[in-house]
Amino acid sequence: MSEANEPLTALLLNAIENVLEEGSIAALATLTNAPKNIGTKILFPESGPVVGSFGDVALDQAVAQGAAKFLAARDAAHLFQVSDFAPELIEWAEASILFERLEPEPRLVICGAGHVGAALAHLATLTGYQAALIDDRASFVVRDRFPDDRIELIAAENWSDAVRRAIGNGRGVSVAVVTRGHNEDEECMRAVITTNADYVGLIGSKRRTNIVLDRLRAAGTEFEKLRKVHAPIGLDIGAVTPEEVALAILAEMVAVRRGGTGGPLSSWRRESSKKSKQVR
Repeated sequence: MSEANEPLTALLLNAIENVLEEGSIAALATLTNAPKNIGTKILFPESGPVVGSFGDVALDQAVAQGAAKFLAARDAAHLFQVSDFAPELIEWAEASILFERLEPEPRLVICGAGHVGAALAHLATLTGYQAALIDDRASFVVRDRFPDDRIELIAAENWSDAVRRAIGNGRGVSVAVVTRGHNEDEECMRAVITTNADYVGLIGSKRRTNIVLDRLRAAGTEFEKLRKVHAPIGLDIGAVTPEEVALAILAEMVAVRRGGTGGPLSSWRRESSKKSKQVR
């Protein structure tokens, strides 16, 4: 670990930039309400060297374990007392650690610029996603249709190369395959399935999506990779219009990214009401 000193600020900033540029994630831990070194920070990348120190090896090691659990929980930020995870560190018992999650802006790669793809691209930009819209029909990915320059438009000579380039290393990337037919779906999926995208969804009926997945399985795609594909894509909200379908898709993506269940928040009230009636 690096020593805690003045140059650490520049070192931390550089390390944070590297994490984000690489498309990785990290936990930034800040020491608060402590007997000393208040405001000192440590960066815990998911992979790579730790940057910083609180000036106490035992505390640093305990916080490292806390950082790993924090990242696994997918929270944006959380304030812990040291006594919560390291009660043996008496000197630091009243100190607090603020964990903050650092990650690149979420990206959405959309294969297919039809009605659903177009609606999804527009909706995604409203919720903080960087959207890339790909189609092999150049006339479908033009600024006349998509004046919002936050949407990257990609005319693909072939789906595979365009899709792989758009996805990159896959960190923070969701992919929605919403093309015009299962042949195009299959071509896109052959490329997508080889990447490390965080989320992959395939539009279509159960029959249509099964055709594509069965072909991929027959071509030798690993079962585990196919199991992670959300097909049919989206949450069941009774969607009918392209905009509603886009909403259902984006809702599922956010649920996966944030660790949500996708269920109604009011379900606890109904369960509580049932139990109350049973008691009576």
